[in-house]
Amino acid sequence: MNRIPHSQPVHDVAEARQSPALTIAPDSPERFINRELSWLDFNHRVVEEAENPRHPLLERVRFLSISASNLDEFYSVRVAGLIGQAKAGVTAVSPDGLTPAQQLAAVHVRAQALLADQQRVWLDLCELLRRSAIEVVESRALANGGLSPEDMRWLDGWFMERVFPVLSPLAVDPAHPFPFIPNMGLVMVLRLMRDQDSHGMRALIPLPSQIERFIRLPPLTAAPPQGGAAGAARVRFVMLEDLVSLFMDRLFHGFRVAGQGMFRLIRDTDVEFEEEAEDLVRSYETALKRRRRGVAIHLAVNAAMPEELRDLVADALDVPREEVFVHRGILGVADLRQLIVDDRPDLLFPPYTPRFPERIRDFGGDCFAAIRAKDIIVHHPFESFDVVVQFLRQAALDPNVVAVKQTLYRTTRDSPIVKALIEAAEAGKSVTAVVELRARFDEEANIRLARSLEAVGVQVVYGFAELKTHAKLSLVVRREGGAMRSYAHFGTGNYHPITARIYTDLSFFTCDPDLTRDAARLFNYLTGYAKPAKMDAIAFSPLTLRSTLVELIDREIGFARAGQPAGIWLKMNALVDAQLIDKLYEASCAGVRVMAVVRGICCLRPGVPGLSESIRVKSIVGRFLEHSRIYAFGNGHSLPSRHARVYISTADWMVRNLDWRVETLVPIHNPTVHAQVLDQIMVVNLKDSVQSWELMPDSNWRRVPPGRKPVSAHDYFMTNPSLSGRGSALHGPVVPTPLTPRRPDRVLQD
Repeated sequence: MNRIPHSQPVHDVAEARQSPALTIAPDSPERFINRELSWLDFNHRVVEEAENPRHPLLERVRFLSISASNLDEFYSVRVAGLIGQAKAGVTAVSPDGLTPAQQLAAVHVRAQALLADQQRVWLDLCELLRRSAIEVVESRALANGGLSPEDMRWLDGWFMERVFPVLSPLAVDPAHPFPFIPNMGLVMVLRLMRDQDSHGMRALIPLPSQIERFIRLPPLTAAPPQGGAAGAARVRFVMLEDLVSLFMDRLFHGFRVAGQGMFRLIRDTDVEFEEEAEDLVRSYETALKRRRRGVAIHLAVNAAMPEELRDLVADALDVPREEVFVHRGILGVADLRQLIVDDRPDLLFPPYTPRFPERIRDFGGDCFAAIRAKDIIVHHPFESFDVVVQFLRQAALDPNVVAVKQTLYRTTRDSPIVKALIEAAEAGKSVTAVVELRARFDEEANIRLARSLEAVGVQVVYGFAELKTHAKLSLVVRREGGAMRSYAHFGTGNYHPITARIYTDLSFFTCDPDLTRDAARLFNYLTGYAKPAKMDAIAFSPLTLRSTLVELIDREIGFARAGQPAGIWLKMNALVDAQLIDKLYEASCAGVRVMAVVRGICCLRPGVPGLSESIRVKSIVGRFLEHSRIYAFGNGHSLPSRHARVYISTADWMVRNLDWRVETLVPIHNPTVHAQVLDQIMVVNLKDSVQSWELMPDSNWRRVPPGRKPVSAHDYFMTNPSLSGRGSALHGPVVPTPLTPRRPDRVLQD
């Protein structure tokens, strides 16, 4: 079997470099890193991946696009909240001691640097793309006849057929007031002069989002690009705004352009729902309409826009001058994803096909038989999400299955999960679906799927008005030999087949009576507000998850004070909760070794003498989005250990997850699954040196040096089968790799 070396302590994976020692009192606000600035740091790490030469060129473009999309959402939700608080005169401070106005000022400085880096990286990528025979034709080249007559005829036809009918040029004058600009709207603004006299006017041309921003020209055969595929065709794009400028006379005949610019608007989308409304669905539909008309939060204008037009736009949209950002480059960097063409596979990550767990194949594809034999955990995206779909489809088709219960937070329009639930209902089974309406930006999709489910007789429940249902849970009740047996699936990610190909998540299947009984109790809590009188194994928020985590940390503190080994390993997306951070500081001061893999926001300040010197925090940013949550506690033994308490969870350590959502914390008891989660997944993540960053005491992130033997967690999991999924293949020959020595204190069989 493939194992991870333990010749070096895992704690040495990212040794802190020398930095000036900080002195921070245990009660000082400085012990926390600001949440918003930490998020911007994370997005800066995403931008840095766009500069990483290890990645194929078009994947670097993808990272840049993702960073811009992330920043758009950050402004429309988080910055919008700060602006609202500042306008309302709120002076309450965040845990790190800043008022909303102070946070807003700091965010602007950091965001400006991030925006500048995005533009700089885009210019570098433009040149690299050109060398690889992918080109965005510059506006100057268009205006100066830089395209062939054939190209110009093609563009003329494209414009008149596909663009002209959709455009709505708008005059702006007393008879034509400034129109509503939608969220993320991209607009050209013009000062026009009539040819025959000095009469002028101002106008707008909103660029419809339904038309692609980057229009691909017909191919030209080119010489093999430098470092590219031999014989590759030259790929050329024209930007929509440049195409419109080229044919401006078709829109404003008899006028000439005396000045023009581009602007892009971001609005507040974190609308307040009427959570006490009697009809939740109707309330959400109304709120979604309000979202489209949210308050203007961020106005980006290009540097070429004359000041007169800039003032016109800012005044008409009621955007404060401090919220107007001037860009010396492309607006709407998120649109760069349109440049990622499938016909240049040499510039993309090599295709990866997830493995289907051999354990399931050993039982002829019978998921229930495989789960009865032993618990199994599936590691996405390295192992296929199809096993989750197969589990539910089998439940729908099996005549012995009497009931299916399912939570749905995010999924696709044509979700195979929803189809399986519909099949089960049509087959006469009792089917219950808990649909969360407040999954941000997926609310409309969830309303549609809820109505589809209700139409076939599924009992649809919307959970709590005041709590989001974020738990990922399936429960199947099956008649077996005159008795009933329940099977459960606990996930760390969404029931979403697309994101399951790019998010690292865990799917845990079990028929353990303690866990399945707890799953049934949790569903009863969701559907009937019935607080469980007891839970045998699972902790859940908002009732017991926080207190369970505190108790587990306190146990490690007790072990450390008694002179026993004490350690905590954590993997999550965000570490924000002040109470749990203070508890980790207390653990560090007691001598507990803490290692955390935090993908995004981290408000804990590690490595500070007298506060957090035994805590290390790292972040992995790479091909796949780290999304699984794993929490391990040494339980009186050095990690990793078969005696450790290991949990998977849907909850990050944030106030919203612990106090305002329904989340799960699920213990792992099966030895093979325990070993896979702790010895394989956690150890490889902690030893990753290729895609890792380490958080320093001064709150800066530094890339971890790859070392003499670089370790890539993503490469490792793509090439090494999981422990619980190997099945009979476990006993076959194993090709030795640098990561395959056995641990002497654990014997694993499957």
